[in-house]
Amino acid sequence: MKTVKLLDREFRVSIPAEKLDQVIAQMAEKMNKDLEGKEPLFICILNGSFMFASDLMKQITVENAQITFMRLSSYDGMGTTGKVKKLMGFTEDLKDRTVVLLEDIVDTGITISNTLEQIQDYNAKEIMVATMLFKPKALIRDVKINYVGMEIPNDFIVGRGLDYDGVGRNLPDIYTVID
Repeated sequence: MKTVKLLDREFRVSIPAEKLDQVIAQMAEKMNKDLEGKEPLFICILNGSFMFASDLMKQITVENAQITFMRLSSYDGMGTTGKVKKLMGFTEDLKDRTVVLLEDIVDTGITISNTLEQIQDYNAKEIMVATMLFKPKALIRDVKINYVGMEIPNDFIVGRGLDYDGVGRNLPDIYTVID
């Protein structure tokens, strides 16, 4: 079993990079069909989603697809604060656009719910949510997710953009904390 030590915690591989690559390729294939002719604007929610967005966008073939970035924060250490801070917005006009929010993980649903509320004010034609990982047992907000890469247990994870106090984002695999 491959393990890593990040700061004061040990983590073990739970989802290898090859599996994540497969899942993202399947998501891209479905999106390419669903979004054909819509010229979508993808919004990558930073910091965690940068690797997912990069991997996904390399496989998006929809004509005139664009990407922009929005930076939010709701975590401190291994837990959510329950409050979402908008640290950096975007400048693109969303009016009458098909928007796809790209999230690394949806767990409680607080971040994506808050983001959806903020985006509503921009009068987008339609708003979709795509997440690489989803923790259904952690969900406390009712949110519609259009594209789910994988459902996972309610464990603390790092890697592939997800971090533990700022470290571990660079790991290509997903690691689960060892208690």
